[in-house]
Amino acid sequence: MSTPLAGIKVLEIAGLAPAPFAGMVLADFGADVIRIDRSTSSMNFDVLARNKRSVAINLKSPAGIETLIRLVEKADVIIEPFRPGVMERLGLGPDVLLAKNPRLIYARMTGFGQQGHYSKMAGHDLNYLAISGVLNTLGRDGERPAFPINLLADFAGGGFLCAFGVLLALHERTQSGKGQVIDAAMIHGVKYLGSFIYNMHKSGAFFREPRGTGQLDGGAHYYDSYKTKDGKWMAVGAIEAEFYDLLIKGLGLDPVRDNLPRQTDAKEWPRMKELFTKLFAEKTQEEWVAIFDLTDACVTPVLDYYSMPPPAAAPSLSRTPALPVKAEQGPLDVGCHTTEVLLEAGLSKAEIQELVNKKAIAGSGLEKSSL
Repeated sequence: MSTPLAGIKVLEIAGLAPAPFAGMVLADFGADVIRIDRSTSSMNFDVLARNKRSVAINLKSPAGIETLIRLVEKADVIIEPFRPGVMERLGLGPDVLLAKNPRLIYARMTGFGQQGHYSKMAGHDLNYLAISGVLNTLGRDGERPAFPINLLADFAGGGFLCAFGVLLALHERTQSGKGQVIDAAMIHGVKYLGSFIYNMHKSGAFFREPRGTGQLDGGAHYYDSYKTKDGKWMAVGAIEAEFYDLLIKGLGLDPVRDNLPRQTDAKEWPRMKELFTKLFAEKTQEEWVAIFDLTDACVTPVLDYYSMPPPAAAPSLSRTPALPVKAEQGPLDVGCHTTEVLLEAGLSKAEIQELVNKKAIAGSGLEKSSL
């Protein structure tokens, strides 16, 4: 099967979720993604390893560093997840690797970026949301900022935009023939995701102060979720007037008989929320689905994510689709492809055996005198 990224070789230095997600996105669309694991690691919790291969290299060993450089010479992309300066201290900084392979795309996945006040600090998704200002836009009026699990900074603003940057650089390379460095900082990525919110804030139409009082951030009764009789939830997103009319009809309301206010009368939104809360609690989720399914009222059930089929690669391409998702595919065994990948890179069995003896590499079946 032909895939969009067939023939692209990516080295992914093993790390936490954002960089592995970037690697998974590229692997899903056909890139040959090789995860560089620690040679001393026997445990693997990477659940984003599908369609990848694993090579275990000791990056604290001069021979291990040289082995990675050998792989870089034939790679298109390297993704590294460390704090600024770590790769340089290992002798694997951009200057070194681009000198070895001028066509290399060198992607640096960090939280706070390579430079700036916070660049040397540790952090997680919540911290990047906070510093970017995005966290302060999430939540209800008078309540603490709402944290939407680690989707926004780690994955959307981090891993996904890192993969996007790789694609941009690969495309540019077709014209210039040169590689380049990508500074994929989650703090910048998540702020970029918030461009619409930032630009629309001044209008006061969708987002305004305090948070949770605008049309799209939970202030409006017609853009919220409501609990049903059986303890489940329905999501309501009837913004446009014609959709709102269908919502009102489905709820059994009549604008004249029930003396309903104008949809956009923000002063009446709290009262309408109370009414909607009461009405949705009178029926089960299944009953509401029967009323609103296949209508344009923009009312849908809140389903259980974990009971659904595994997420497939997106978007869908008609002629060169992504690789199919195998539900049974679990984490990779660390180093299970070490020999295979090194042979492909041009190392001889004798060279590989010497690296084993020096404890520069490890992997399944790689023991002293095993080759």
